[in-house]
Amino acid sequence: MTSAILLTIKIGLDPTLFEVVGVEVTWHGLFTALGVVAGVAMAVFLGRRVGFQEDAIYNVALALVIGGIIGARGLYILENWSQFEDDLGDIFALNTGGISIYGALIGGTIGAWGYAYITRLPNIPKAADIAAIGGILGMAVGRIGDVINGEHFAESTSLPWGFLYTNADSPSVRAGFVDAQHPAVAYELLGDLAIFAVLLLIYQRGTRSGVTFFSFMFLYGALRLGVSFLRLDDIVLLGLRTAQLISIASMALALPAIIYLLRTPPQEEELSLADEGPLIGEEGAEGEPAEG
Repeated sequence: MTSAILLTIKIGLDPTLFEVVGVEVTWHGLFTALGVVAGVAMAVFLGRRVGFQEDAIYNVALALVIGGIIGARGLYILENWSQFEDDLGDIFALNTGGISIYGALIGGTIGAWGYAYITRLPNIPKAADIAAIGGILGMAVGRIGDVINGEHFAESTSLPWGFLYTNADSPSVRAGFVDAQHPAVAYELLGDLAIFAVLLLIYQRGTRSGVTFFSFMFLYGALRLGVSFLRLDDIVLLGLRTAQLISIASMALALPAIIYLLRTPPQEEELSLADEGPLIGEEGAEGEPAEG
């Protein structure tokens, strides 16, 4: 019992950092923003090394972020409609939390892929690889805010470690949690960092474009499938939660895609770090490479 008390991390921070003209700025919102910055910075770094124009990377990132915000909030609302049906204005209260990471992934993928397709960005699979690496890094950073806020509820733990929220304004305290919870979100944060390292290794080994992206889908699906057993999200089918069902579907799609890509030679020459010439996405008049 003594060891359990010593290893339980008590989090007493107020979820709200400060308030500006009636709008609350929370730890969740702060680290979500920092996560976006970190993810985009990583994508820019990797993208420039293989020849993507910086403006093209930022445009794809913007489409990803917009799609991700819409998807994240939209899926969360669908999963928790009872929280919003009496006050539809809460739908737009993004600063207070309440997003679905899988909604962000689905919406962000659709937004970025759609923009890249419409603008005919070359080598979309390579861009997807880079986005996956930046995305998992951004997710890890964003999870720091979730850990502080205590808005993702988990089962009480009998292990000699856990999170105990003590601030009266913490969502966990408001929901009546008085015992230490499994640090499920922290497990996911550590898992995200591990996946980030694995994806970098896969990417740097020069595997075929698209393999890194589908590896991300498979690995994050496996992580979320396991972690969600500790969380208290609503069960929707066969004893599984929404995130777990999406995880299984993602893994089922990703694994054959990885096998196919590894066993099938590319149809066209891919980018390499040694490529020379104009940056991808940058053209001058009449399709000629732009100077400078």
